Amino acid sequence: MDLALSEHVAVVTGGASGIGRAVVAGFLAEGTRVAIWDIADTVDTTADELSAGGGPTVIGVRVDVTDDASIKAAIGRTVEALGPIDHLVHCAAIGSGHFGYPFTNLNPDDWSRTLDVNIMGMVRVAHAVATGMVERSSGTMVFLASVAGQFGSQTDPPYSAAKAANINFAQCVAKDLAEHGIRVNTICPGMIETPLNRGVWQAWNDRQPEEEKQDYHEWAAGKIGNVVPLGRWQQPEDVADMAVFLSSKRSHNVTGQTINVDGGFIMHS
Repeated sequence: MDLALSEHVAVVTGGASGIGRAVVAGFLAEGTRVAIWDIADTVDTTADELSAGGGPTVIGVRVDVTDDASIKAAIGRTVEALGPIDHLVHCAAIGSGHFGYPFTNLNPDDWSRTLDVNIMGMVRVAHAVATGMVERSSGTMVFLASVAGQFGSQTDPPYSAAKAANINFAQCVAKDLAEHGIRVNTICPGMIETPLNRGVWQAWNDRQPEEEKQDYHEWAAGKIGNVVPLGRWQQPEDVADMAVFLSSKRSHNVTGQTINVDGGFIMHS
């Protein structure tokens, strides 16, 4: 299926690893020029690795999504190197690093960094990218949330609450920007083997008695068996395929939606 994304320009935040890296690869496969925005030191290395075979231009830009000046500088570099931004896929996020059941295991101050990165990071990036899209009356935004934002995950309450806010704010943005021809959607991944998912397991495992500790794959297999009807991991590429599709004209009537790529984890009747 030709998604007609050749020569478009996409920004992928959190694109140096995990789902974000898979999204970058998905765009490049469609001929899209990509700017990888990430706070990680590996962002340039990732860009070099993904561009090694030739093809569309990909650049790495170190960005702190909680800092307006950093985002403004990233937009300037991206536009200068690649052209105006047509698509945003915002994957940048963190977990709290704490096991949150019950929520009183955490102190209120344990929430601040997670909310700043996961909520205000999204808000700051959306504000910055929207300006150019409105001027051109075109563009798409896709925000990565989580199934945890739909059912109140007790494992990491700050992360879960932030992801619920991501879903809600994306709907606000979708309503505001629809008149400018800009589409905004949210994807909620389920059980995906990423560093963030491993962090959830680690926070849980660290609090278990020695006899109840599990290695990561044992823990994950049990969780998948209990909560995922299809009974298998979702892969970063599964989410990337949806993100790239939602960025294309093949989905030109899809906006303000929350789409689960979760093996059936969340089913609303």
